[in-house]
Amino acid sequence: MQTTLSEKSRQLPRAEEAESILRTCVHCGFCNATCPTYQLLGDELDGPRGRIYLIKQVLEGNEVTRKTQQHLDRCLSCRNCETTCPSGVDYHNLLDIGRAVVDAAVPRSIDQRLLREGLRSVVPNPGLFKALVNSGQMFRALLPNSLQAKLPRRVYPAKPRPTMRHSRRVLILEGCVQPGLSPNTNAAAARVLDRLGISITPVPEAGCCGAVDYHLDAQAAGLDRARHNIDAWWPDIENGVEAIVQTASGCGAFIKDYGHLLRADPAYADKAKKVSALAKDLVEVLRAEPLEKLGIHCAHRLAFHCPCTLQHAQKLGGAVEALLIRLGFNLTPVPDSHLCCGSAGTYSLTQPELSRQLRDNKLNALESGYPEVIVTANIGWQA
Repeated sequence: MQTTLSEKSRQLPRAEEAESILRTCVHCGFCNATCPTYQLLGDELDGPRGRIYLIKQVLEGNEVTRKTQQHLDRCLSCRNCETTCPSGVDYHNLLDIGRAVVDAAVPRSIDQRLLREGLRSVVPNPGLFKALVNSGQMFRALLPNSLQAKLPRRVYPAKPRPTMRHSRRVLILEGCVQPGLSPNTNAAAARVLDRLGISITPVPEAGCCGAVDYHLDAQAAGLDRARHNIDAWWPDIENGVEAIVQTASGCGAFIKDYGHLLRADPAYADKAKKVSALAKDLVEVLRAEPLEKLGIHCAHRLAFHCPCTLQHAQKLGGAVEALLIRLGFNLTPVPDSHLCCGSAGTYSLTQPELSRQLRDNKLNALESGYPEVIVTANIGWQA
């Protein structure tokens, strides 16, 4: 796509990257065929091709409007379009660049600012988030139906983690909302890895991956969280840990992007690249191990929801399914499994109507094969 950035846009830190991505797009429209919001709304500007055109206009110096912001806000960042695109357009990075420019030019309404700042204050804070979840469960009957629907019926406490230390060591991201909503997830991962001869080294100083801030109008704050985690992990990296494991695919997708996002930071570029190289979803570790010796074998009928962050961002579509089949599970078919469930981090709160439609479509698809259990690899959808 031919493009000429304005003089103002050429001063942006990522101007060269944006221009390169825009020139990659051939405007074929294949992306619209797999875009969840385009499928629902049928509006060219609510599909990747239209959003790319909007960002192109903005970077070429055209007027930035609230309507432009709305169309960019509606994008789930599911990256399905990247899987579909024959030209390899790096859409999610272009979207991040475009959103930053638009958000700087178009002030949000007071209710949207309060919502986004509130989410940024609560979600990345595990202690505060857990306390609010516990309080919400106690006073569920007093809450509006919209909030009741967001709260889990029951939070199962974490079982003890193993204390044995093995020669093979990994780090694990504890996460933000997962300790409050599903605290046994990382504990269960630790027990499985222990039986495979792999120890998890705790790093309590590491916190939120940064994705929540980064995708809620605070990219600089998101990158600061990335730097904080790199500093927290670095001593163990120098001491030879073999991986940084994530049990939430959304966090994993963002950590694997640290190297790209911090490549212009002279103090962190090399470290970030190393961290991204070490970042592994749990399935990447497990699939290389002799799982048969664990004695796990189950014939349950199971539907697996493969999150967008696993199949489109991390390119691990089919990896969990293959692992489950290897362990004896009977997987039921899931129509349109490539389409987003509508969770997309905080999207269910910032775009509730679209999110509900996508959620209902996904649930119908998952239940169509009459599974006994539905499982996923991302806490956002599980919650």
